[in-house]
Amino acid sequence: MSPASDRIAIHGENLGKRYHRGLHAERGLLRDSLSRLLRSPLSVFRRAREESFWALRDVSLEVREGEVLGLIGRNGAGKTTLLKILSRITRPTTGWAEIHGRVGSLLEVGTGFHPELTGRENTFLSGAILGMGKAEITRKFDEIVAFAELEKFIDTPVKHYSSGMYVRLAFAVAAHLEPQILLVDEVLAVGDINFQKKCLGKMDDVAHAGRTVVLVSHQLNQIRRLCQRVLWIDSGELRKNGPTHEVVSAYESAMTSGDVNGHKQARAPAIKGRFVRWEIVEPRADSPHLLNTLGAVKMKFVVEVRETVRIGHHGIALRNIDGQLMWAWAADGVELPPGEHEFFYSFPTLPLRPGPYTWHVSLYDGSEPVDVWDCLPEMIIATEVHQHPRDEWNGVLNVPCNFEIVEATKVGK
Repeated sequence: MSPASDRIAIHGENLGKRYHRGLHAERGLLRDSLSRLLRSPLSVFRRAREESFWALRDVSLEVREGEVLGLIGRNGAGKTTLLKILSRITRPTTGWAEIHGRVGSLLEVGTGFHPELTGRENTFLSGAILGMGKAEITRKFDEIVAFAELEKFIDTPVKHYSSGMYVRLAFAVAAHLEPQILLVDEVLAVGDINFQKKCLGKMDDVAHAGRTVVLVSHQLNQIRRLCQRVLWIDSGELRKNGPTHEVVSAYESAMTSGDVNGHKQARAPAIKGRFVRWEIVEPRADSPHLLNTLGAVKMKFVVEVRETVRIGHHGIALRNIDGQLMWAWAADGVELPPGEHEFFYSFPTLPLRPGPYTWHVSLYDGSEPVDVWDCLPEMIIATEVHQHPRDEWNGVLNVPCNFEIVEATKVGK
């Protein structure tokens, strides 16, 4: 990926957007409504204030030329609102933004195309809006149509397109006409799997071509793969801004910790003992459940034993978010008197693909279970990505390697 320059492409200060929800008319006669208005003229304005809300508040950002910036957050967090402000679709209620360069935006199906015009006419119109000449658009036209797979329908008015056809053409135009700044909202999640792969491949090309991209996506692996830096928007406010692996991992940790993601576990009543907590002892990060290096790792699992365990069997396993088994181990002949005991595990490294993982620990006394626990919070792997650039070739291991090419000794020398 091309390094970003020091020149600023996008600069926003204290951006905010306030909306007013629609007010429901009160039922009743006209004279009743007039009577209420005469008794309390200010009541109308009070209700209006109560029905307003901030979709975005006090967000500042800078994006350098050639940088690929990701925006993540829950649905309704304000990500799309921010993109609409940057693309000049929506005027901010507070703050201001400067955009240096021509902007291409791909936000919603229906944005940017005229429904009465054909696909061909909309392609030339979009290029003209971006400041491109007819000859330049013509040179790229066949490539755009082939990418969108719309050769048979390119002269059909787009109002007759399906949503999938519309998005394919919209993405092809936005990606191939080379705006200096590209704003993209969840477009990589549409269409069939083959078109998604094409989109990812094209976004790779865009990212490596040194163009400025701001990308909204809920597909965190896409964000890891494409973005150099990430903003986490939460309830309309900027919660975290930093390197991709750090921000995405913090977001995953927040989404998967405790009861936030609905993983509250129903456990049997503790009689003989219970696992009560776990943590990463070494290396220490901001969270005791976050691993952000590929070096040696030491884990600790704490169990409270209430009755002596004489014929103990202890098991441990690690699974990824899809439930795939990463590793497991067991020990027999464990004897534990009443009290609190710490089980330590030391690994030379845990080279796992970034994301959330769950430890499963168990303790038996003979054939009788003492406790079985899916450890919470989940473990978040937040190391830098050392993977193939395409998702379909990403494995479970995240192992750095050195690559070099050496000219072989020629025969006869």
